[in-house]
Amino acid sequence: MGSDASPEEKRLRHVSFVVHATRGLIREQKTRRTVMLLLIGAALLLMVCGSTVLQPALDPRERPVWFILFWFACAWLTVTAILLAFLDLLMLRTAARKAQRDLREEMKRETSRGSDAD
Repeated sequence: MGSDASPEEKRLRHVSFVVHATRGLIREQKTRRTVMLLLIGAALLLMVCGSTVLQPALDPRERPVWFILFWFACAWLTVTAILLAFLDLLMLRTAARKAQRDLREEMKRETSRGSDAD
């Protein structure tokens, strides 16, 4: 019993999974912050290893491709964490504005109830 799905359908399933996983990552504050922490930790670990233990293997004169790929990966992890941090900041500001707007509306309702009672 093999899968009757065409390669195109399988690819769409993978894309759908990635899209849903990304949405979950972006929407959940705790998950987003955990991922940021993991990304920064991985980037720091790679930077320390690349500057110490892996330095002979990453010699730019002997292995320029490995050198470029390694430091590109470090930069990629760092930039991704920074972008997630900016997204987190924007979502916090949006939530604060919504809370402020809700509080104003509640205060207006309370004020109008108080003036109706008089």
